[in-house]
Amino acid sequence: MTLEIETVPCLADNYAFLLHDRKSGATALFDAPEAWPIQRELERRNWQLTHIFITHHHGDHIDGVAELVAAYHPEVIGAARDAHRLPPLDTAVEPGDTYDMWGREVQVFDAAGHTTGHVAYYVPKAGAVFTGDSLMALGCGRLFEGTAAQMWATLSRLAALPDDTLVCSGHEYTAANARFARTIEPDNAALAERARRTEQARAIGTPNVPSALAEEKATNPFLRAGLDEVKRAVGMDGASDVEVFAHIRAAKDRF
Repeated sequence: MTLEIETVPCLADNYAFLLHDRKSGATALFDAPEAWPIQRELERRNWQLTHIFITHHHGDHIDGVAELVAAYHPEVIGAARDAHRLPPLDTAVEPGDTYDMWGREVQVFDAAGHTTGHVAYYVPKAGAVFTGDSLMALGCGRLFEGTAAQMWATLSRLAALPDDTLVCSGHEYTAANARFARTIEPDNAALAERARRTEQARAIGTPNVPSALAEEKATNPFLRAGLDEVKRAVGMDGASDVEVFAHIRAAKDRF
């Protein structure tokens, strides 16, 4: 395997991700909450930053871009539909596009819901999807701009990826998400075990991301909103998938 993923903690609870290709020497960054932790990791590993992929416009995902561009002169890639509120882009992409990163395919997914212009990036050769604040470890982003229908469509697209895909999401909200998830499915044994491991990891400062898509599908209530057992658990037998998702998302907002 010539591709290596490094999780970089930033700010209070953000993550950035470095994807390094030992074959080509390319190093891509997915989101830039702040510059210095990313620079420190690049210097520690003697990697040269060649690309920055942006998932969405919120400051805790882009505030480090300008400083990193000044230091490394990488190519900056982001959503064309959000170019007006992103740092200057060298390449503007649309959902459905495939970007060639020095011979490595990066697929651009529509990930609207948290924001209307949100995108995710799937790198098949790395077996990883970089989801920002769309699909998250045991959760999903708040609906600040988009609709429940948009986010449910996003989650459904991401859930269709191979089960062994690594979900590289943007925040360490996993412990709080686990506590909420158990209010939805208190009898889910896989969720109970994951909640236990999550608390152990946080106690020693270990990130809970990336996470495996298969585990998200077994434990994440937002991905599971279309299942009959979840509909029964929230008293919504017969409701549509998106109605159940919207109910769970609203419950999490109040949690």
